[in-house]
Amino acid sequence: MSAVFASLGMSLDGFVAGPNAHPGNPLGDGGLRIHAWVEEVETWRERQSMTGGTDGTRGNQDDTIVRDTFERAGAYIMGRHMFAEGEIGWPDPPPFRAPVFVLTHTPREPWVRQGGTTFHFVTEGPAAALELAREAAGTKDVQVSGGADTVRQFLDAGLLDELQLHLAPVVLGAGTRLFDGVSPELHLHPVGAVSSAKVTHLTYGIASLRSEPDTRTTTHETGAAA
Repeated sequence: MSAVFASLGMSLDGFVAGPNAHPGNPLGDGGLRIHAWVEEVETWRERQSMTGGTDGTRGNQDDTIVRDTFERAGAYIMGRHMFAEGEIGWPDPPPFRAPVFVLTHTPREPWVRQGGTTFHFVTEGPAAALELAREAAGTKDVQVSGGADTVRQFLDAGLLDELQLHLAPVVLGAGTRLFDGVSPELHLHPVGAVSSAKVTHLTYGIASLRSEPDTRTTTHETGAAA
């Protein structure tokens, strides 16, 4: 069965978004600072239909992690708020290039975009969205893209196998914390750590209310570089 993983940027003080996040202010006040490193990564810029500005990042550690994350995901799940913030900002084609299942209370017809991305709107909750995403992903994995509330729902329901945190050397001071309200019975075990000059990539396996942690090996083994 395919793995279910989340991959999020985080500040040193634990925030994944700043305060006052809304469609006109994606990631909130100061939240874009968490993702400053990825704006220079060639694979990311290509997915965003951006050109230039990469300063030779092709194939470096950050670029490899971003590329591998895109390549392993055969379908995505996200919350309504993340979709609302991205709907007005994503290029066409959007960066996903795969089916995206949006958790919402409001039914809506699928939204077909270029490049293989179709947004499907799911009103039956996380488990139903995951069933659809697994079917769409085939042999690939399912990525829970966010926001924080959606990732917390998957954590609390025991539906997430792996958590990637891209820890930026940024202090926000306020905003949205990923782990607020998460059950203290959640068990994370380190799988990998990769450091670059601008960000530290941490990978955790997840066991929630289970006696034995998941010890599957992920793409990136523990390592470090200046």
